[in-house]
Amino acid sequence: MRKNQSPFVALLVGAMLFSCAGAESAPAAKLPARNEIPAESRWKLEDIYPSDDAWQADFDRLKPLAARISSYQGKLDQSASLLLECLSLRDELGITSAKVFAYARMRRDENTANSHYQALTSRTESLLAEVGAATAFIEPDILAMPAGNLAEFRQSEPKLAPYNFYFENLLRQKKHVLSPAEEALLSKMSEVGQSSENIFTMLARADMKFPEIRDEKGQPAQLSEGRYRTYIMSPDRNVRREAFEKLFATYSQYRNTFAATLGGTVKKNIFYAGVRNYDSAIAAALESDNVPVAVYNRLVDTVNENLAPLHRYVALKKKALKLTEMHMYDLYTPLVPDAHIKMNYAEAQTLVQQGLHPLGAEYGKILDQALSSRWVDIYENQGKQSGAYSWGVYGVHPFVLLNFNHRLEDAMTLAHELGHSLHSYYSNSTQPYATHDYTIFSAEVASTTNETLLLDHLLKTTTDPKKKMYLLNEYLETIRTTVFRQAMFAEFERDLYARAEKGEAITADMLDAMWHDLNVKYYGPQMVVDKEINAEWSRIPHFYYNFYVYQYVTGFSAANALASQILTEGDPARSRYLSFLKSGGSDYSLELLKKAGVDMSSPEPIRITIQRFEKLLSELEILLAQ
Repeated sequence: MRKNQSPFVALLVGAMLFSCAGAESAPAAKLPARNEIPAESRWKLEDIYPSDDAWQADFDRLKPLAARISSYQGKLDQSASLLLECLSLRDELGITSAKVFAYARMRRDENTANSHYQALTSRTESLLAEVGAATAFIEPDILAMPAGNLAEFRQSEPKLAPYNFYFENLLRQKKHVLSPAEEALLSKMSEVGQSSENIFTMLARADMKFPEIRDEKGQPAQLSEGRYRTYIMSPDRNVRREAFEKLFATYSQYRNTFAATLGGTVKKNIFYAGVRNYDSAIAAALESDNVPVAVYNRLVDTVNENLAPLHRYVALKKKALKLTEMHMYDLYTPLVPDAHIKMNYAEAQTLVQQGLHPLGAEYGKILDQALSSRWVDIYENQGKQSGAYSWGVYGVHPFVLLNFNHRLEDAMTLAHELGHSLHSYYSNSTQPYATHDYTIFSAEVASTTNETLLLDHLLKTTTDPKKKMYLLNEYLETIRTTVFRQAMFAEFERDLYARAEKGEAITADMLDAMWHDLNVKYYGPQMVVDKEINAEWSRIPHFYYNFYVYQYVTGFSAANALASQILTEGDPARSRYLSFLKSGGSDYSLELLKKAGVDMSSPEPIRITIQRFEKLLSELEILLAQ
């Protein structure tokens, strides 16, 4: 769990896995209202609760359960049976809390301006803070036991076996677990700790209004976060420039507020790291996954040592687009716009099914169920949460939020989020609750393996030279945005915390300058780093998730290796991979990945991924020269 949150808030946030790129909906004069989206295109949250009343019934169960579990305080060292009863009751609390929070939050995400579900989400967060406080004694009490007692309990009570890894991991982190009173106090503070993220979400996703721009036909069109990626990829340079300038001008109006919200999150995480006796916030964030800080630093260093291919790609794009100056708003422009691959949602589903065929019949059957049983919320509507995510719900099934825009990129996002969802499905159906919750470090492997397999399928089956160039560019863009860009995010986050821990004030000017300098370094001498991009840090939600983004880089690099093994080795590699998906959180992420076939404690997977980038870049250069 994240040590700066209640165990219940941590587990629920961990169940929601965001895509690193937003999905968008087709530009139109006006977004449809939620009730204008056909039911078959909306997820079926009734699978969690058939009604708000049913949700309320489970919500009302939580307080009595929390009161019951408090009665075990100070007694866990008395017998194995009492320890088992307490942990089993905590599991029940966790399962119920997960369902209650998922329903309220996903209903809110259908329309973030809906005050009813805003209230349900807020009520749930408050209650979960209480539940977290009620259970806060468990880990300190277990750690206070004489080592011999716990060992004896584990040996004498076979039903404690599902908790073996939990015990081992807990004992490893013993020096960071506080007294029962201190743990209870920190749990009660968890809701307050979420304030900065909640303010960011409400301001950026519900309250901020973006101006109109002119589309390719010269007609007025509404700009939104959901539509921005569509416009920034437009072949019309005026459209993408206007979208770029107006989006970031809007964010810049609130730059001081966003600096305050991000600064609040940074200070919160530094505070929790300090009170738990960690050397730094990054050490605290990585410790729960048993990932050494050296792995994080090695990742940033390895990418920094290999920026030349990214600079070469920027230079190629400038030349191919016939630009005298390459600006930040040109970066997402497809090199072959007339080969742009459009598709409806049914076609995207079929493509995903075909691309993931190498994962085998068992995986394909579950995939078909996800696509046919309303696990997916497909289209954008007024107020809907932007981007995309997968949310696993133990005892039900996962859900996927999309904002589908009839593009190949949206099919890629669908494959990505379904990777998360099937990971959750396998883990939840195979593992006991105690070990079902895999880490974010592992999660990004499952999603990105799907993307890699789908892109490989498209490259192998496409014969049209223009479409081949387009796909090569898409593959390069995937690596650019998932490896290089996320490494830049990781470097920004690491350096921001380091400066804050030295006592530097977090201001909008400071953040703008940091972001500007990183863009200059990463994109190289051929890129004009426009002043508007300086405010981009203010729109990145991942900076509120506490050293989250580096796992996109590790995930992609591991996925690149695993997908290659699946395609070349067949059944043995596929079997190892499915075992990895079924392993949940039953071991440390680095160990699970080693068993699957890749060692992420080494810089080699990242180097191999960048070599793959160079190979694809060479193929594209040859095709463009013909």
